[in-house]
Amino acid sequence: MQTQQQVSPQVIAEIAKEVVARLRMQMQTAPTAQAPAPRTSAARDGVFATVDEAVNAAYEAQKKVAAMPLEDRKRIVDIICRICNDRREELGPMELAETKVGRLDHKILKLTNMRFVLGVDALHTEARSNTTGLCIIEHAPWGVIGMMLPVTHSVPTMASNAINIVAAGNTAVFGPHPSGANVAKYALQLWNREIERELGVANVFTTTIEPTIEAAEQIFHHPKVALLCCTGGAAVAKAAAMSGKRVIAGGPGNPPVVVDETADLDRAARCIIDGAAFDNNLLCIGEKEVFVVASVADAFIAAMKRAGAYQLDSVAIDRLTKAAFTFEGGGGGCARAHVKKDLVGKDVAVLAKAAGVQAPAGTDLLFGETEENHAFVQEEQMMPFVPIVRVRDVDAAIAAAVRAEHGYRHTAIIHTNNLETATRMAKAMNTTLFIHNAASPASLGVGGPGYFSHTIATPTGEGITTPLTFTRERQMIVGDALRII
Repeated sequence: MQTQQQVSPQVIAEIAKEVVARLRMQMQTAPTAQAPAPRTSAARDGVFATVDEAVNAAYEAQKKVAAMPLEDRKRIVDIICRICNDRREELGPMELAETKVGRLDHKILKLTNMRFVLGVDALHTEARSNTTGLCIIEHAPWGVIGMMLPVTHSVPTMASNAINIVAAGNTAVFGPHPSGANVAKYALQLWNREIERELGVANVFTTTIEPTIEAAEQIFHHPKVALLCCTGGAAVAKAAAMSGKRVIAGGPGNPPVVVDETADLDRAARCIIDGAAFDNNLLCIGEKEVFVVASVADAFIAAMKRAGAYQLDSVAIDRLTKAAFTFEGGGGGCARAHVKKDLVGKDVAVLAKAAGVQAPAGTDLLFGETEENHAFVQEEQMMPFVPIVRVRDVDAAIAAAVRAEHGYRHTAIIHTNNLETATRMAKAMNTTLFIHNAASPASLGVGGPGYFSHTIATPTGEGITTPLTFTRERQMIVGDALRII
C-alpha cells in the first residue's frame, strides 16, 4: 500500500477551519446538514433525541430493507461508498479536527477504501440433497443491530459496518465515541437523506443526538435490538456482553513482526513503514514491534533508514517513553506501563519533539532499538514509533512474538523467504490475521487479496466481519423432493 505525503499540522488546521466555516454557512441555509432540529422522524435523517426513538425508527426501516431485492440493497451499499468517496475531503478533515488523532491523508484514504468492503456479493444460498429430500440453507437478517464505534476510525468503521449489515438485510443504531460523534452523525445523515431520496426508505441508520454511557447501556438492553457489535476498548465489549444478547466484539491487538535472515530486507522495511505509519499506527492490525534476527539486524536498520524511517537513539527513546507512558509506582517495567492519550495517533513531528529530536520533514515513522521487556514492545501504543529487538535466531524471534502478542489472537506478520518458517510461526501465533511478506493492510484487501472491514472480531471469533457475520442461518427442508441426478 502506498501512503501519501504527510500533511503538516498547519495545513490540517487551515482545512479544518475552512470545513467548519462551510458547515456553519450550510446551517444557515439548510438546517438538516447538521444535528437536526426538525420534529418529524423523516426530517431528522436518522438522528433522534432518545435511544428508544432511534431504535424504533430503525426497527420500522428494517422491515422494508429485509423485503428489498438484493439489487436495492446494493443501491444502498453504492450510496454509502459514493458519499464516502465524493465527500472524503470534507469528512476526513472533519474527523481529524474532532478526534485529533491520525493523519489527514490517511483519514481521506480510509474513506475511499470502502470499495473493498464486501456487500451483497458475499451472500449465497446453499443446497443439499439426497434420496430423502432437499435442504435449502439461507442466511437471514437479525433485525436491528446495535453498533458501538471507536474514536480511532469513527466514520470508516460506521461505513464498513453499515455496508455489511444492510447488505444482509439489517438496519443499525450506532453509538459513536463522544470524541467522534459529530462527524459520525453528519455522515449518517448524508447517507439516510440519499437513501430516502433514491429508495424511499427513511432511517436505515440511526443514532442519538448525545452519545453517552447511558445511551450505550440503553442500546445494549433495548428489546428491539437483536444483536450487538462493538469495536473499541475492552470495557465496551465487556459491558455489551453483560446484556444477554449475542455480541460480535473487536478486541485489542499488539501485532509483532518477525524478520529473519532470509528476508528481502528492503522490502520488509518498506512494508513495515507502510503498515506502522498508516494513520499514525492507529490501525489495530498495524505493525507494533519488530523482532529481527541478530545476524541481519544492522542491515535491516540500514534498510529502514533507506526507506525513510528515522532512528532514535537510546536517550531519545527514554524521553519518548516517559512522555508516552505512565508507570504504576512511578518506576519502570512493562507490566506496570499504561499508555497516555497525549501522543496516541499524533504525527511523527510531535513524537520527535517529545523525544528531544527533530526528524526530517516528511518522515512517516520513527524507530529505535529496545529490549524485549520495553513498554513500547509490550503495550499496544498506537503511535508512529516502532521498537526493534535483536534476537538470537528465528526460533527466539517467534517465541518473543508469541509473548508480545499476549494471546490476543489478533494479527502477526513475518518477513522470510523460508515457507517452513512462515508456516511454523503461523501455527505458533494462531492469530486471526497472519501476513507473510506484505504490509499489514494487505490483510484487509488494501494491496493484498483480503477484504476490508474496520471490525475484526478476535475475542468472539468471527474475524474480519462480512455481511454473513450479521446473518442467521435458516434451513428449509423439502421431503421427497424431485431429484434429477
